[in-house]
Amino acid sequence: MASILEVNNLQTGFEKAEGTLKVVRGIDFDVEEGEILGIVGETGSGKSVTALSIMRLLHDTPGKILDGEVKYKGTDLLRLTEKEMRKYRGKEISMIFQEPMTSLNPVLKIGKQMKEVILLHTNMSKKEAHMHAVDNLKAVGIPRAEAMMSEYPHQLSGGMRQRVIIAMQISCNPSLLIADEPTTALDVTIQQQILKLLKDIQKKTGMGIIFITHDLGVVAKICDRVHVMYAGEIVEKANTKDLFSHPKHPYTKGLIQSIPKLGENQDRLSSIKGTVPNLDDMPKGCTFAPRCSHVMDKCQMEHPDFYKTDDSISRCFLYDQEMKEEGLSRV
Repeated sequence: MASILEVNNLQTGFEKAEGTLKVVRGIDFDVEEGEILGIVGETGSGKSVTALSIMRLLHDTPGKILDGEVKYKGTDLLRLTEKEMRKYRGKEISMIFQEPMTSLNPVLKIGKQMKEVILLHTNMSKKEAHMHAVDNLKAVGIPRAEAMMSEYPHQLSGGMRQRVIIAMQISCNPSLLIADEPTTALDVTIQQQILKLLKDIQKKTGMGIIFITHDLGVVAKICDRVHVMYAGEIVEKANTKDLFSHPKHPYTKGLIQSIPKLGENQDRLSSIKGTVPNLDDMPKGCTFAPRCSHVMDKCQMEHPDFYKTDDSISRCFLYDQEMKEEGLSRV
């Protein structure tokens, strides 16, 4: 399948009095048509900043894109003016944020907010936009869509607000949807409904989805491929099935081992020792070295490249040794 988004060497930083703090540190990935790509990692790993960088939504923050390319269907979004970029947001690429209450304007009715998006990106009349908005609310499983058009966000439950957000973001038939922790604030039952809804929409429309989460359980349910982020960089890339059956990077292994397993008597849940490094004081070599049980002298001094194994690509010197033994090369 063709890639609809290609991210190359994306670097994003935040300005501080002491200088620029690099939060996203040269990441590369692509999203194909009709696939769901998961980006997973702990809080502070750079997942959300990556999404905001793609959407060019850092202008009201101290953040700025330092380098790289974000190519959507061949067009580098980072080279567009703000006016040109507005034509892509909402129409070509949409984004769902993790807290539905803050994503909706509390003083505007649902119908007005839905119609604003449709009228901005299409040539529909107000009447057509109203009908289209109602149809989209019905498409996301809202039973009383017409009545909800006259209600305010505070009158809806968290799950219903998130459905409204999804309806709003798919109303202009985007080719790419970025979902940033869309189920974090919801209870487990509603979470499952939202995940199924996103999967059904993806199958029906063929759009690509970037699904950002810290929850590996969610990744297993919805994603086709997974990229694992740690301290601002991608450390492993694999198909979802391969990631869970044969994780390669020590960080990925630690994340999977920390998931509670039904039917097992565990006195203590597994965890990864230590904490994510301070971005002001990153390790000289491998960023995961201070927490890694497989750390070698080389890890303390050199930053690892990606090494390809049978079922994944991993940024770890453990596979450098395997490559040398098998006479293979790094990626």
